Amino acid sequence: MLHVDHVTKRFGGLVANEDVSFDVEAGKIVGLIGPNGAGKTTLFNCIAGYFPPSSGSITLGGTDIAGLRPEQCAKAGIGRTFQIARTFVSMTAQQNVMVGALLRNRSVRDARAQADELLDFVDLTRCADRPAGSLTISEQRRLAVARALATRPRLLLLDEVMAGLNPAEVREAVRIVLRIRDQGIACLIVEHVLEGIMPIADRIVVLDYGRKIADGTPAEVSSDPVVIAAYLGD
Repeated sequence: MLHVDHVTKRFGGLVANEDVSFDVEAGKIVGLIGPNGAGKTTLFNCIAGYFPPSSGSITLGGTDIAGLRPEQCAKAGIGRTFQIARTFVSMTAQQNVMVGALLRNRSVRDARAQADELLDFVDLTRCADRPAGSLTISEQRRLAVARALATRPRLLLLDEVMAGLNPAEVREAVRIVLRIRDQGIACLIVEHVLEGIMPIADRIVVLDYGRKIADGTPAEVSSDPVVIAAYLGD
């Protein structure tokens, strides 16, 4: 479904991503990991339309999306969350999800019904009428997932959705990701909580200093000496 082909992103003389290639198949979970500063979020931003790649191509379902604006990428079928949950803090949880639903549905009543379904999906029904700013970190992250799902994506980009969560909250986040996968939605997940992503990913792509240094199953990647050196040093 998603094909990233020899993507490079430069900011002046700084090369944030260099010649990165990988695929994400429909209904699969791919983890994107690497040390801090490896270029993971920059690559996410290229895929989601926040930055155009300097070179290379990005296609979704055979359609070239490189250089499209974020709203165009959303319409093409890419949903996205952020490292810091970007909620509309004065709006209710239900209204936050309705914002996503209105991308494809101009009926406010139908958008509200879709929001209620997705709040139930992420176990936030009890929070529907509460201001988003009053929710916990875990609840705000799940709310961001619900809002992204409301755009009806084919590919969901999850940026550190498990960061800052306790073990019980990580398990809940994992359960939700698996339910998303079971609906046929592909997931590309940037994550530092390896105990959350390793058991559920079909494949892991590892970046270091902007370059891909490994691409394989979690077992293959976790035993790769190059990956171990990148995380722990030589």
